[in-house]
Amino acid sequence: MREQDYRRLLGERAWQPERVAEAAAARKRRPLRNSREQLLIIAADHPARGSLGVAGDPMAMHSRKDLLDRLMTALARPGVDGLLATPDIVEDLLLLGALEDKIVIGSMNRGGLHGSVFEFDDRFTAYDADSIAAMGYDGGKMLCRIAPEDGATAATLASCGDAVTKLARHGLMAMVEPFWSSRRDGVVRHDLSPEAVIRSVSVGQALGATSAHTWLKLPVVPDMERVMESTTLPVLLLGGDSSQDSDEMFGSWSNALRLPGVRGLVVGRTLLYPPGGDVVAAVDTALSLLEGA
Repeated sequence: MREQDYRRLLGERAWQPERVAEAAAARKRRPLRNSREQLLIIAADHPARGSLGVAGDPMAMHSRKDLLDRLMTALARPGVDGLLATPDIVEDLLLLGALEDKIVIGSMNRGGLHGSVFEFDDRFTAYDADSIAAMGYDGGKMLCRIAPEDGATAATLASCGDAVTKLARHGLMAMVEPFWSSRRDGVVRHDLSPEAVIRSVSVGQALGATSAHTWLKLPVVPDMERVMESTTLPVLLLGGDSSQDSDEMFGSWSNALRLPGVRGLVVGRTLLYPPGGDVVAAVDTALSLLEGA
């Protein structure tokens, strides 16, 4: 990102707030389905939950200018389909002109802040269905952590179900990211056994008054074939931990992308902050896996 573009962004943010709506209205849109059967969507909604760490660096994502530069680099690669992010990041990229001909998925519930005592009380603090529709975006994503021993789960399930219903009324994708979770030693942990992921799928796909527009965002786990047998809904695979061995991670993605019902990848920090820092190479590797599948 050129310094003059960054300075212009700062000026528009301060003195021309109407530019956000204008940029959204003028943005060139595209169909959800393109020439390829599978999608690559870049995710950037972790900062809104106060989760800024990457591969052992707890403040790796502290610089918004650096994050935007990485996002613009990733989104500019031929074959990258779109972005998943909160309003602040989406609107920065709108003003920078980086979302032309891209899918845009708005991240909705970011209230369950990372490490907080209320993490399972995952309030909808960002987009809602009406604002996503009004801005001309393509869908909304919700995190749905299911903790049977935590009473806050009931409110999260109800809120997610309501969001699925309202997005469907607008004909928009509801991207549900379910996890079977618990709190151990004060830290929220996800159970990534095939059985637990299957349970989370069973709950997540039944949310809302209709599942006609519901997609699932799922981790790649052992015995992924069994997981995919638990749903007929379209599935997007989420990226692994940035500290994971790259070859092992890409290999697991490659195998999972070949399963029936898998429709692509939604990846954030793994591609934006790869080992060695080469965003272009990391994104192109992910794109090659989609082509291979």
